[in-house]
Amino acid sequence: MQHSSLENGRWAELSFPQQMANIGSETSRVYRSLAAGKEARAESAFVRFQELIDLTIRLGRLNEPLTARSAMWEELCRFRELFCGAFLSRDLAELASLNKYLDQFALIR
Repeated sequence: MQHSSLENGRWAELSFPQQMANIGSETSRVYRSLAAGKEARAESAFVRFQELIDLTIRLGRLNEPLTARSAMWEELCRFRELFCGAFLSRDLAELASLNKYLDQFALIR
């Protein structure tokens, strides 16, 4: 795990927008690397993306009401599914669209 220091609880201390902005940094790296034809760099960023979103899914926001956590969990799982599909099919247009979604979190960070 490349983000092992985050797994010990530091990740859960970040606000949800901060977590999503960090995930967005990796998805942006994936997109830019694929667009530039740098497969190895894209693969590395993709692994980091998976680690961060999986940490967010696993740790959740435990202080949120159960219904909010459930909706958030479903949204994160769906985003993960969409991004992984776009990455595996090398769909740059879809990757760009998904990055726009995460860009909004960087603005409120």
